[in-house]
Amino acid sequence: MTHVEHEAKGGNTRDAERGRGRPLDTGAATAALAAYLARKGLKHSRQRERIVQTFFGLSGHVTVEELVAHARRNDPRVSVATVYRTMKLLVECGLASARQFGDGQTRYEPSAGRAHHDHLICTVCGDIVEFANEKIESLQETIARRHGFEVERHKLELYGRCARCRKGARSEERP
Repeated sequence: MTHVEHEAKGGNTRDAERGRGRPLDTGAATAALAAYLARKGLKHSRQRERIVQTFFGLSGHVTVEELVAHARRNDPRVSVATVYRTMKLLVECGLASARQFGDGQTRYEPSAGRAHHDHLICTVCGDIVEFANEKIESLQETIARRHGFEVERHKLELYGRCARCRKGARSEERP
């Protein structure tokens, strides 16, 4: 758990490290980023605040381009550069995670207060499904222990075709 997450949530560090707890709401995320910026001696701006509000108001895994489009609905002056810098800050302070799903684009998802999860990624349509499974987590811990390995973090991404794309491929094969 990052120091920003801990301060913003005021919760049990151990539970948060295990992914338990509620995701931060927009107000808490904005406050956590403001505290981080103050500690780093960086300025707080309305554009950054709008970007944070927009990001935490969206769901899923968003690209900078998608975030810019949404943020500009509220403020047409939001610049691409400011969005990139703000997302970098959100990742640095633990409020967001940057993910690469093999399509050449970085996608961001809120991370503070969210439960650990893994991903299914469709290689045809790009759909991303989040899932959690205690048996998989337990098996990973068992394997690590068996090899004398202490896991600090991990990610599991499964790539394949979703049901919709598989169904579409089958219907195209039929005469």
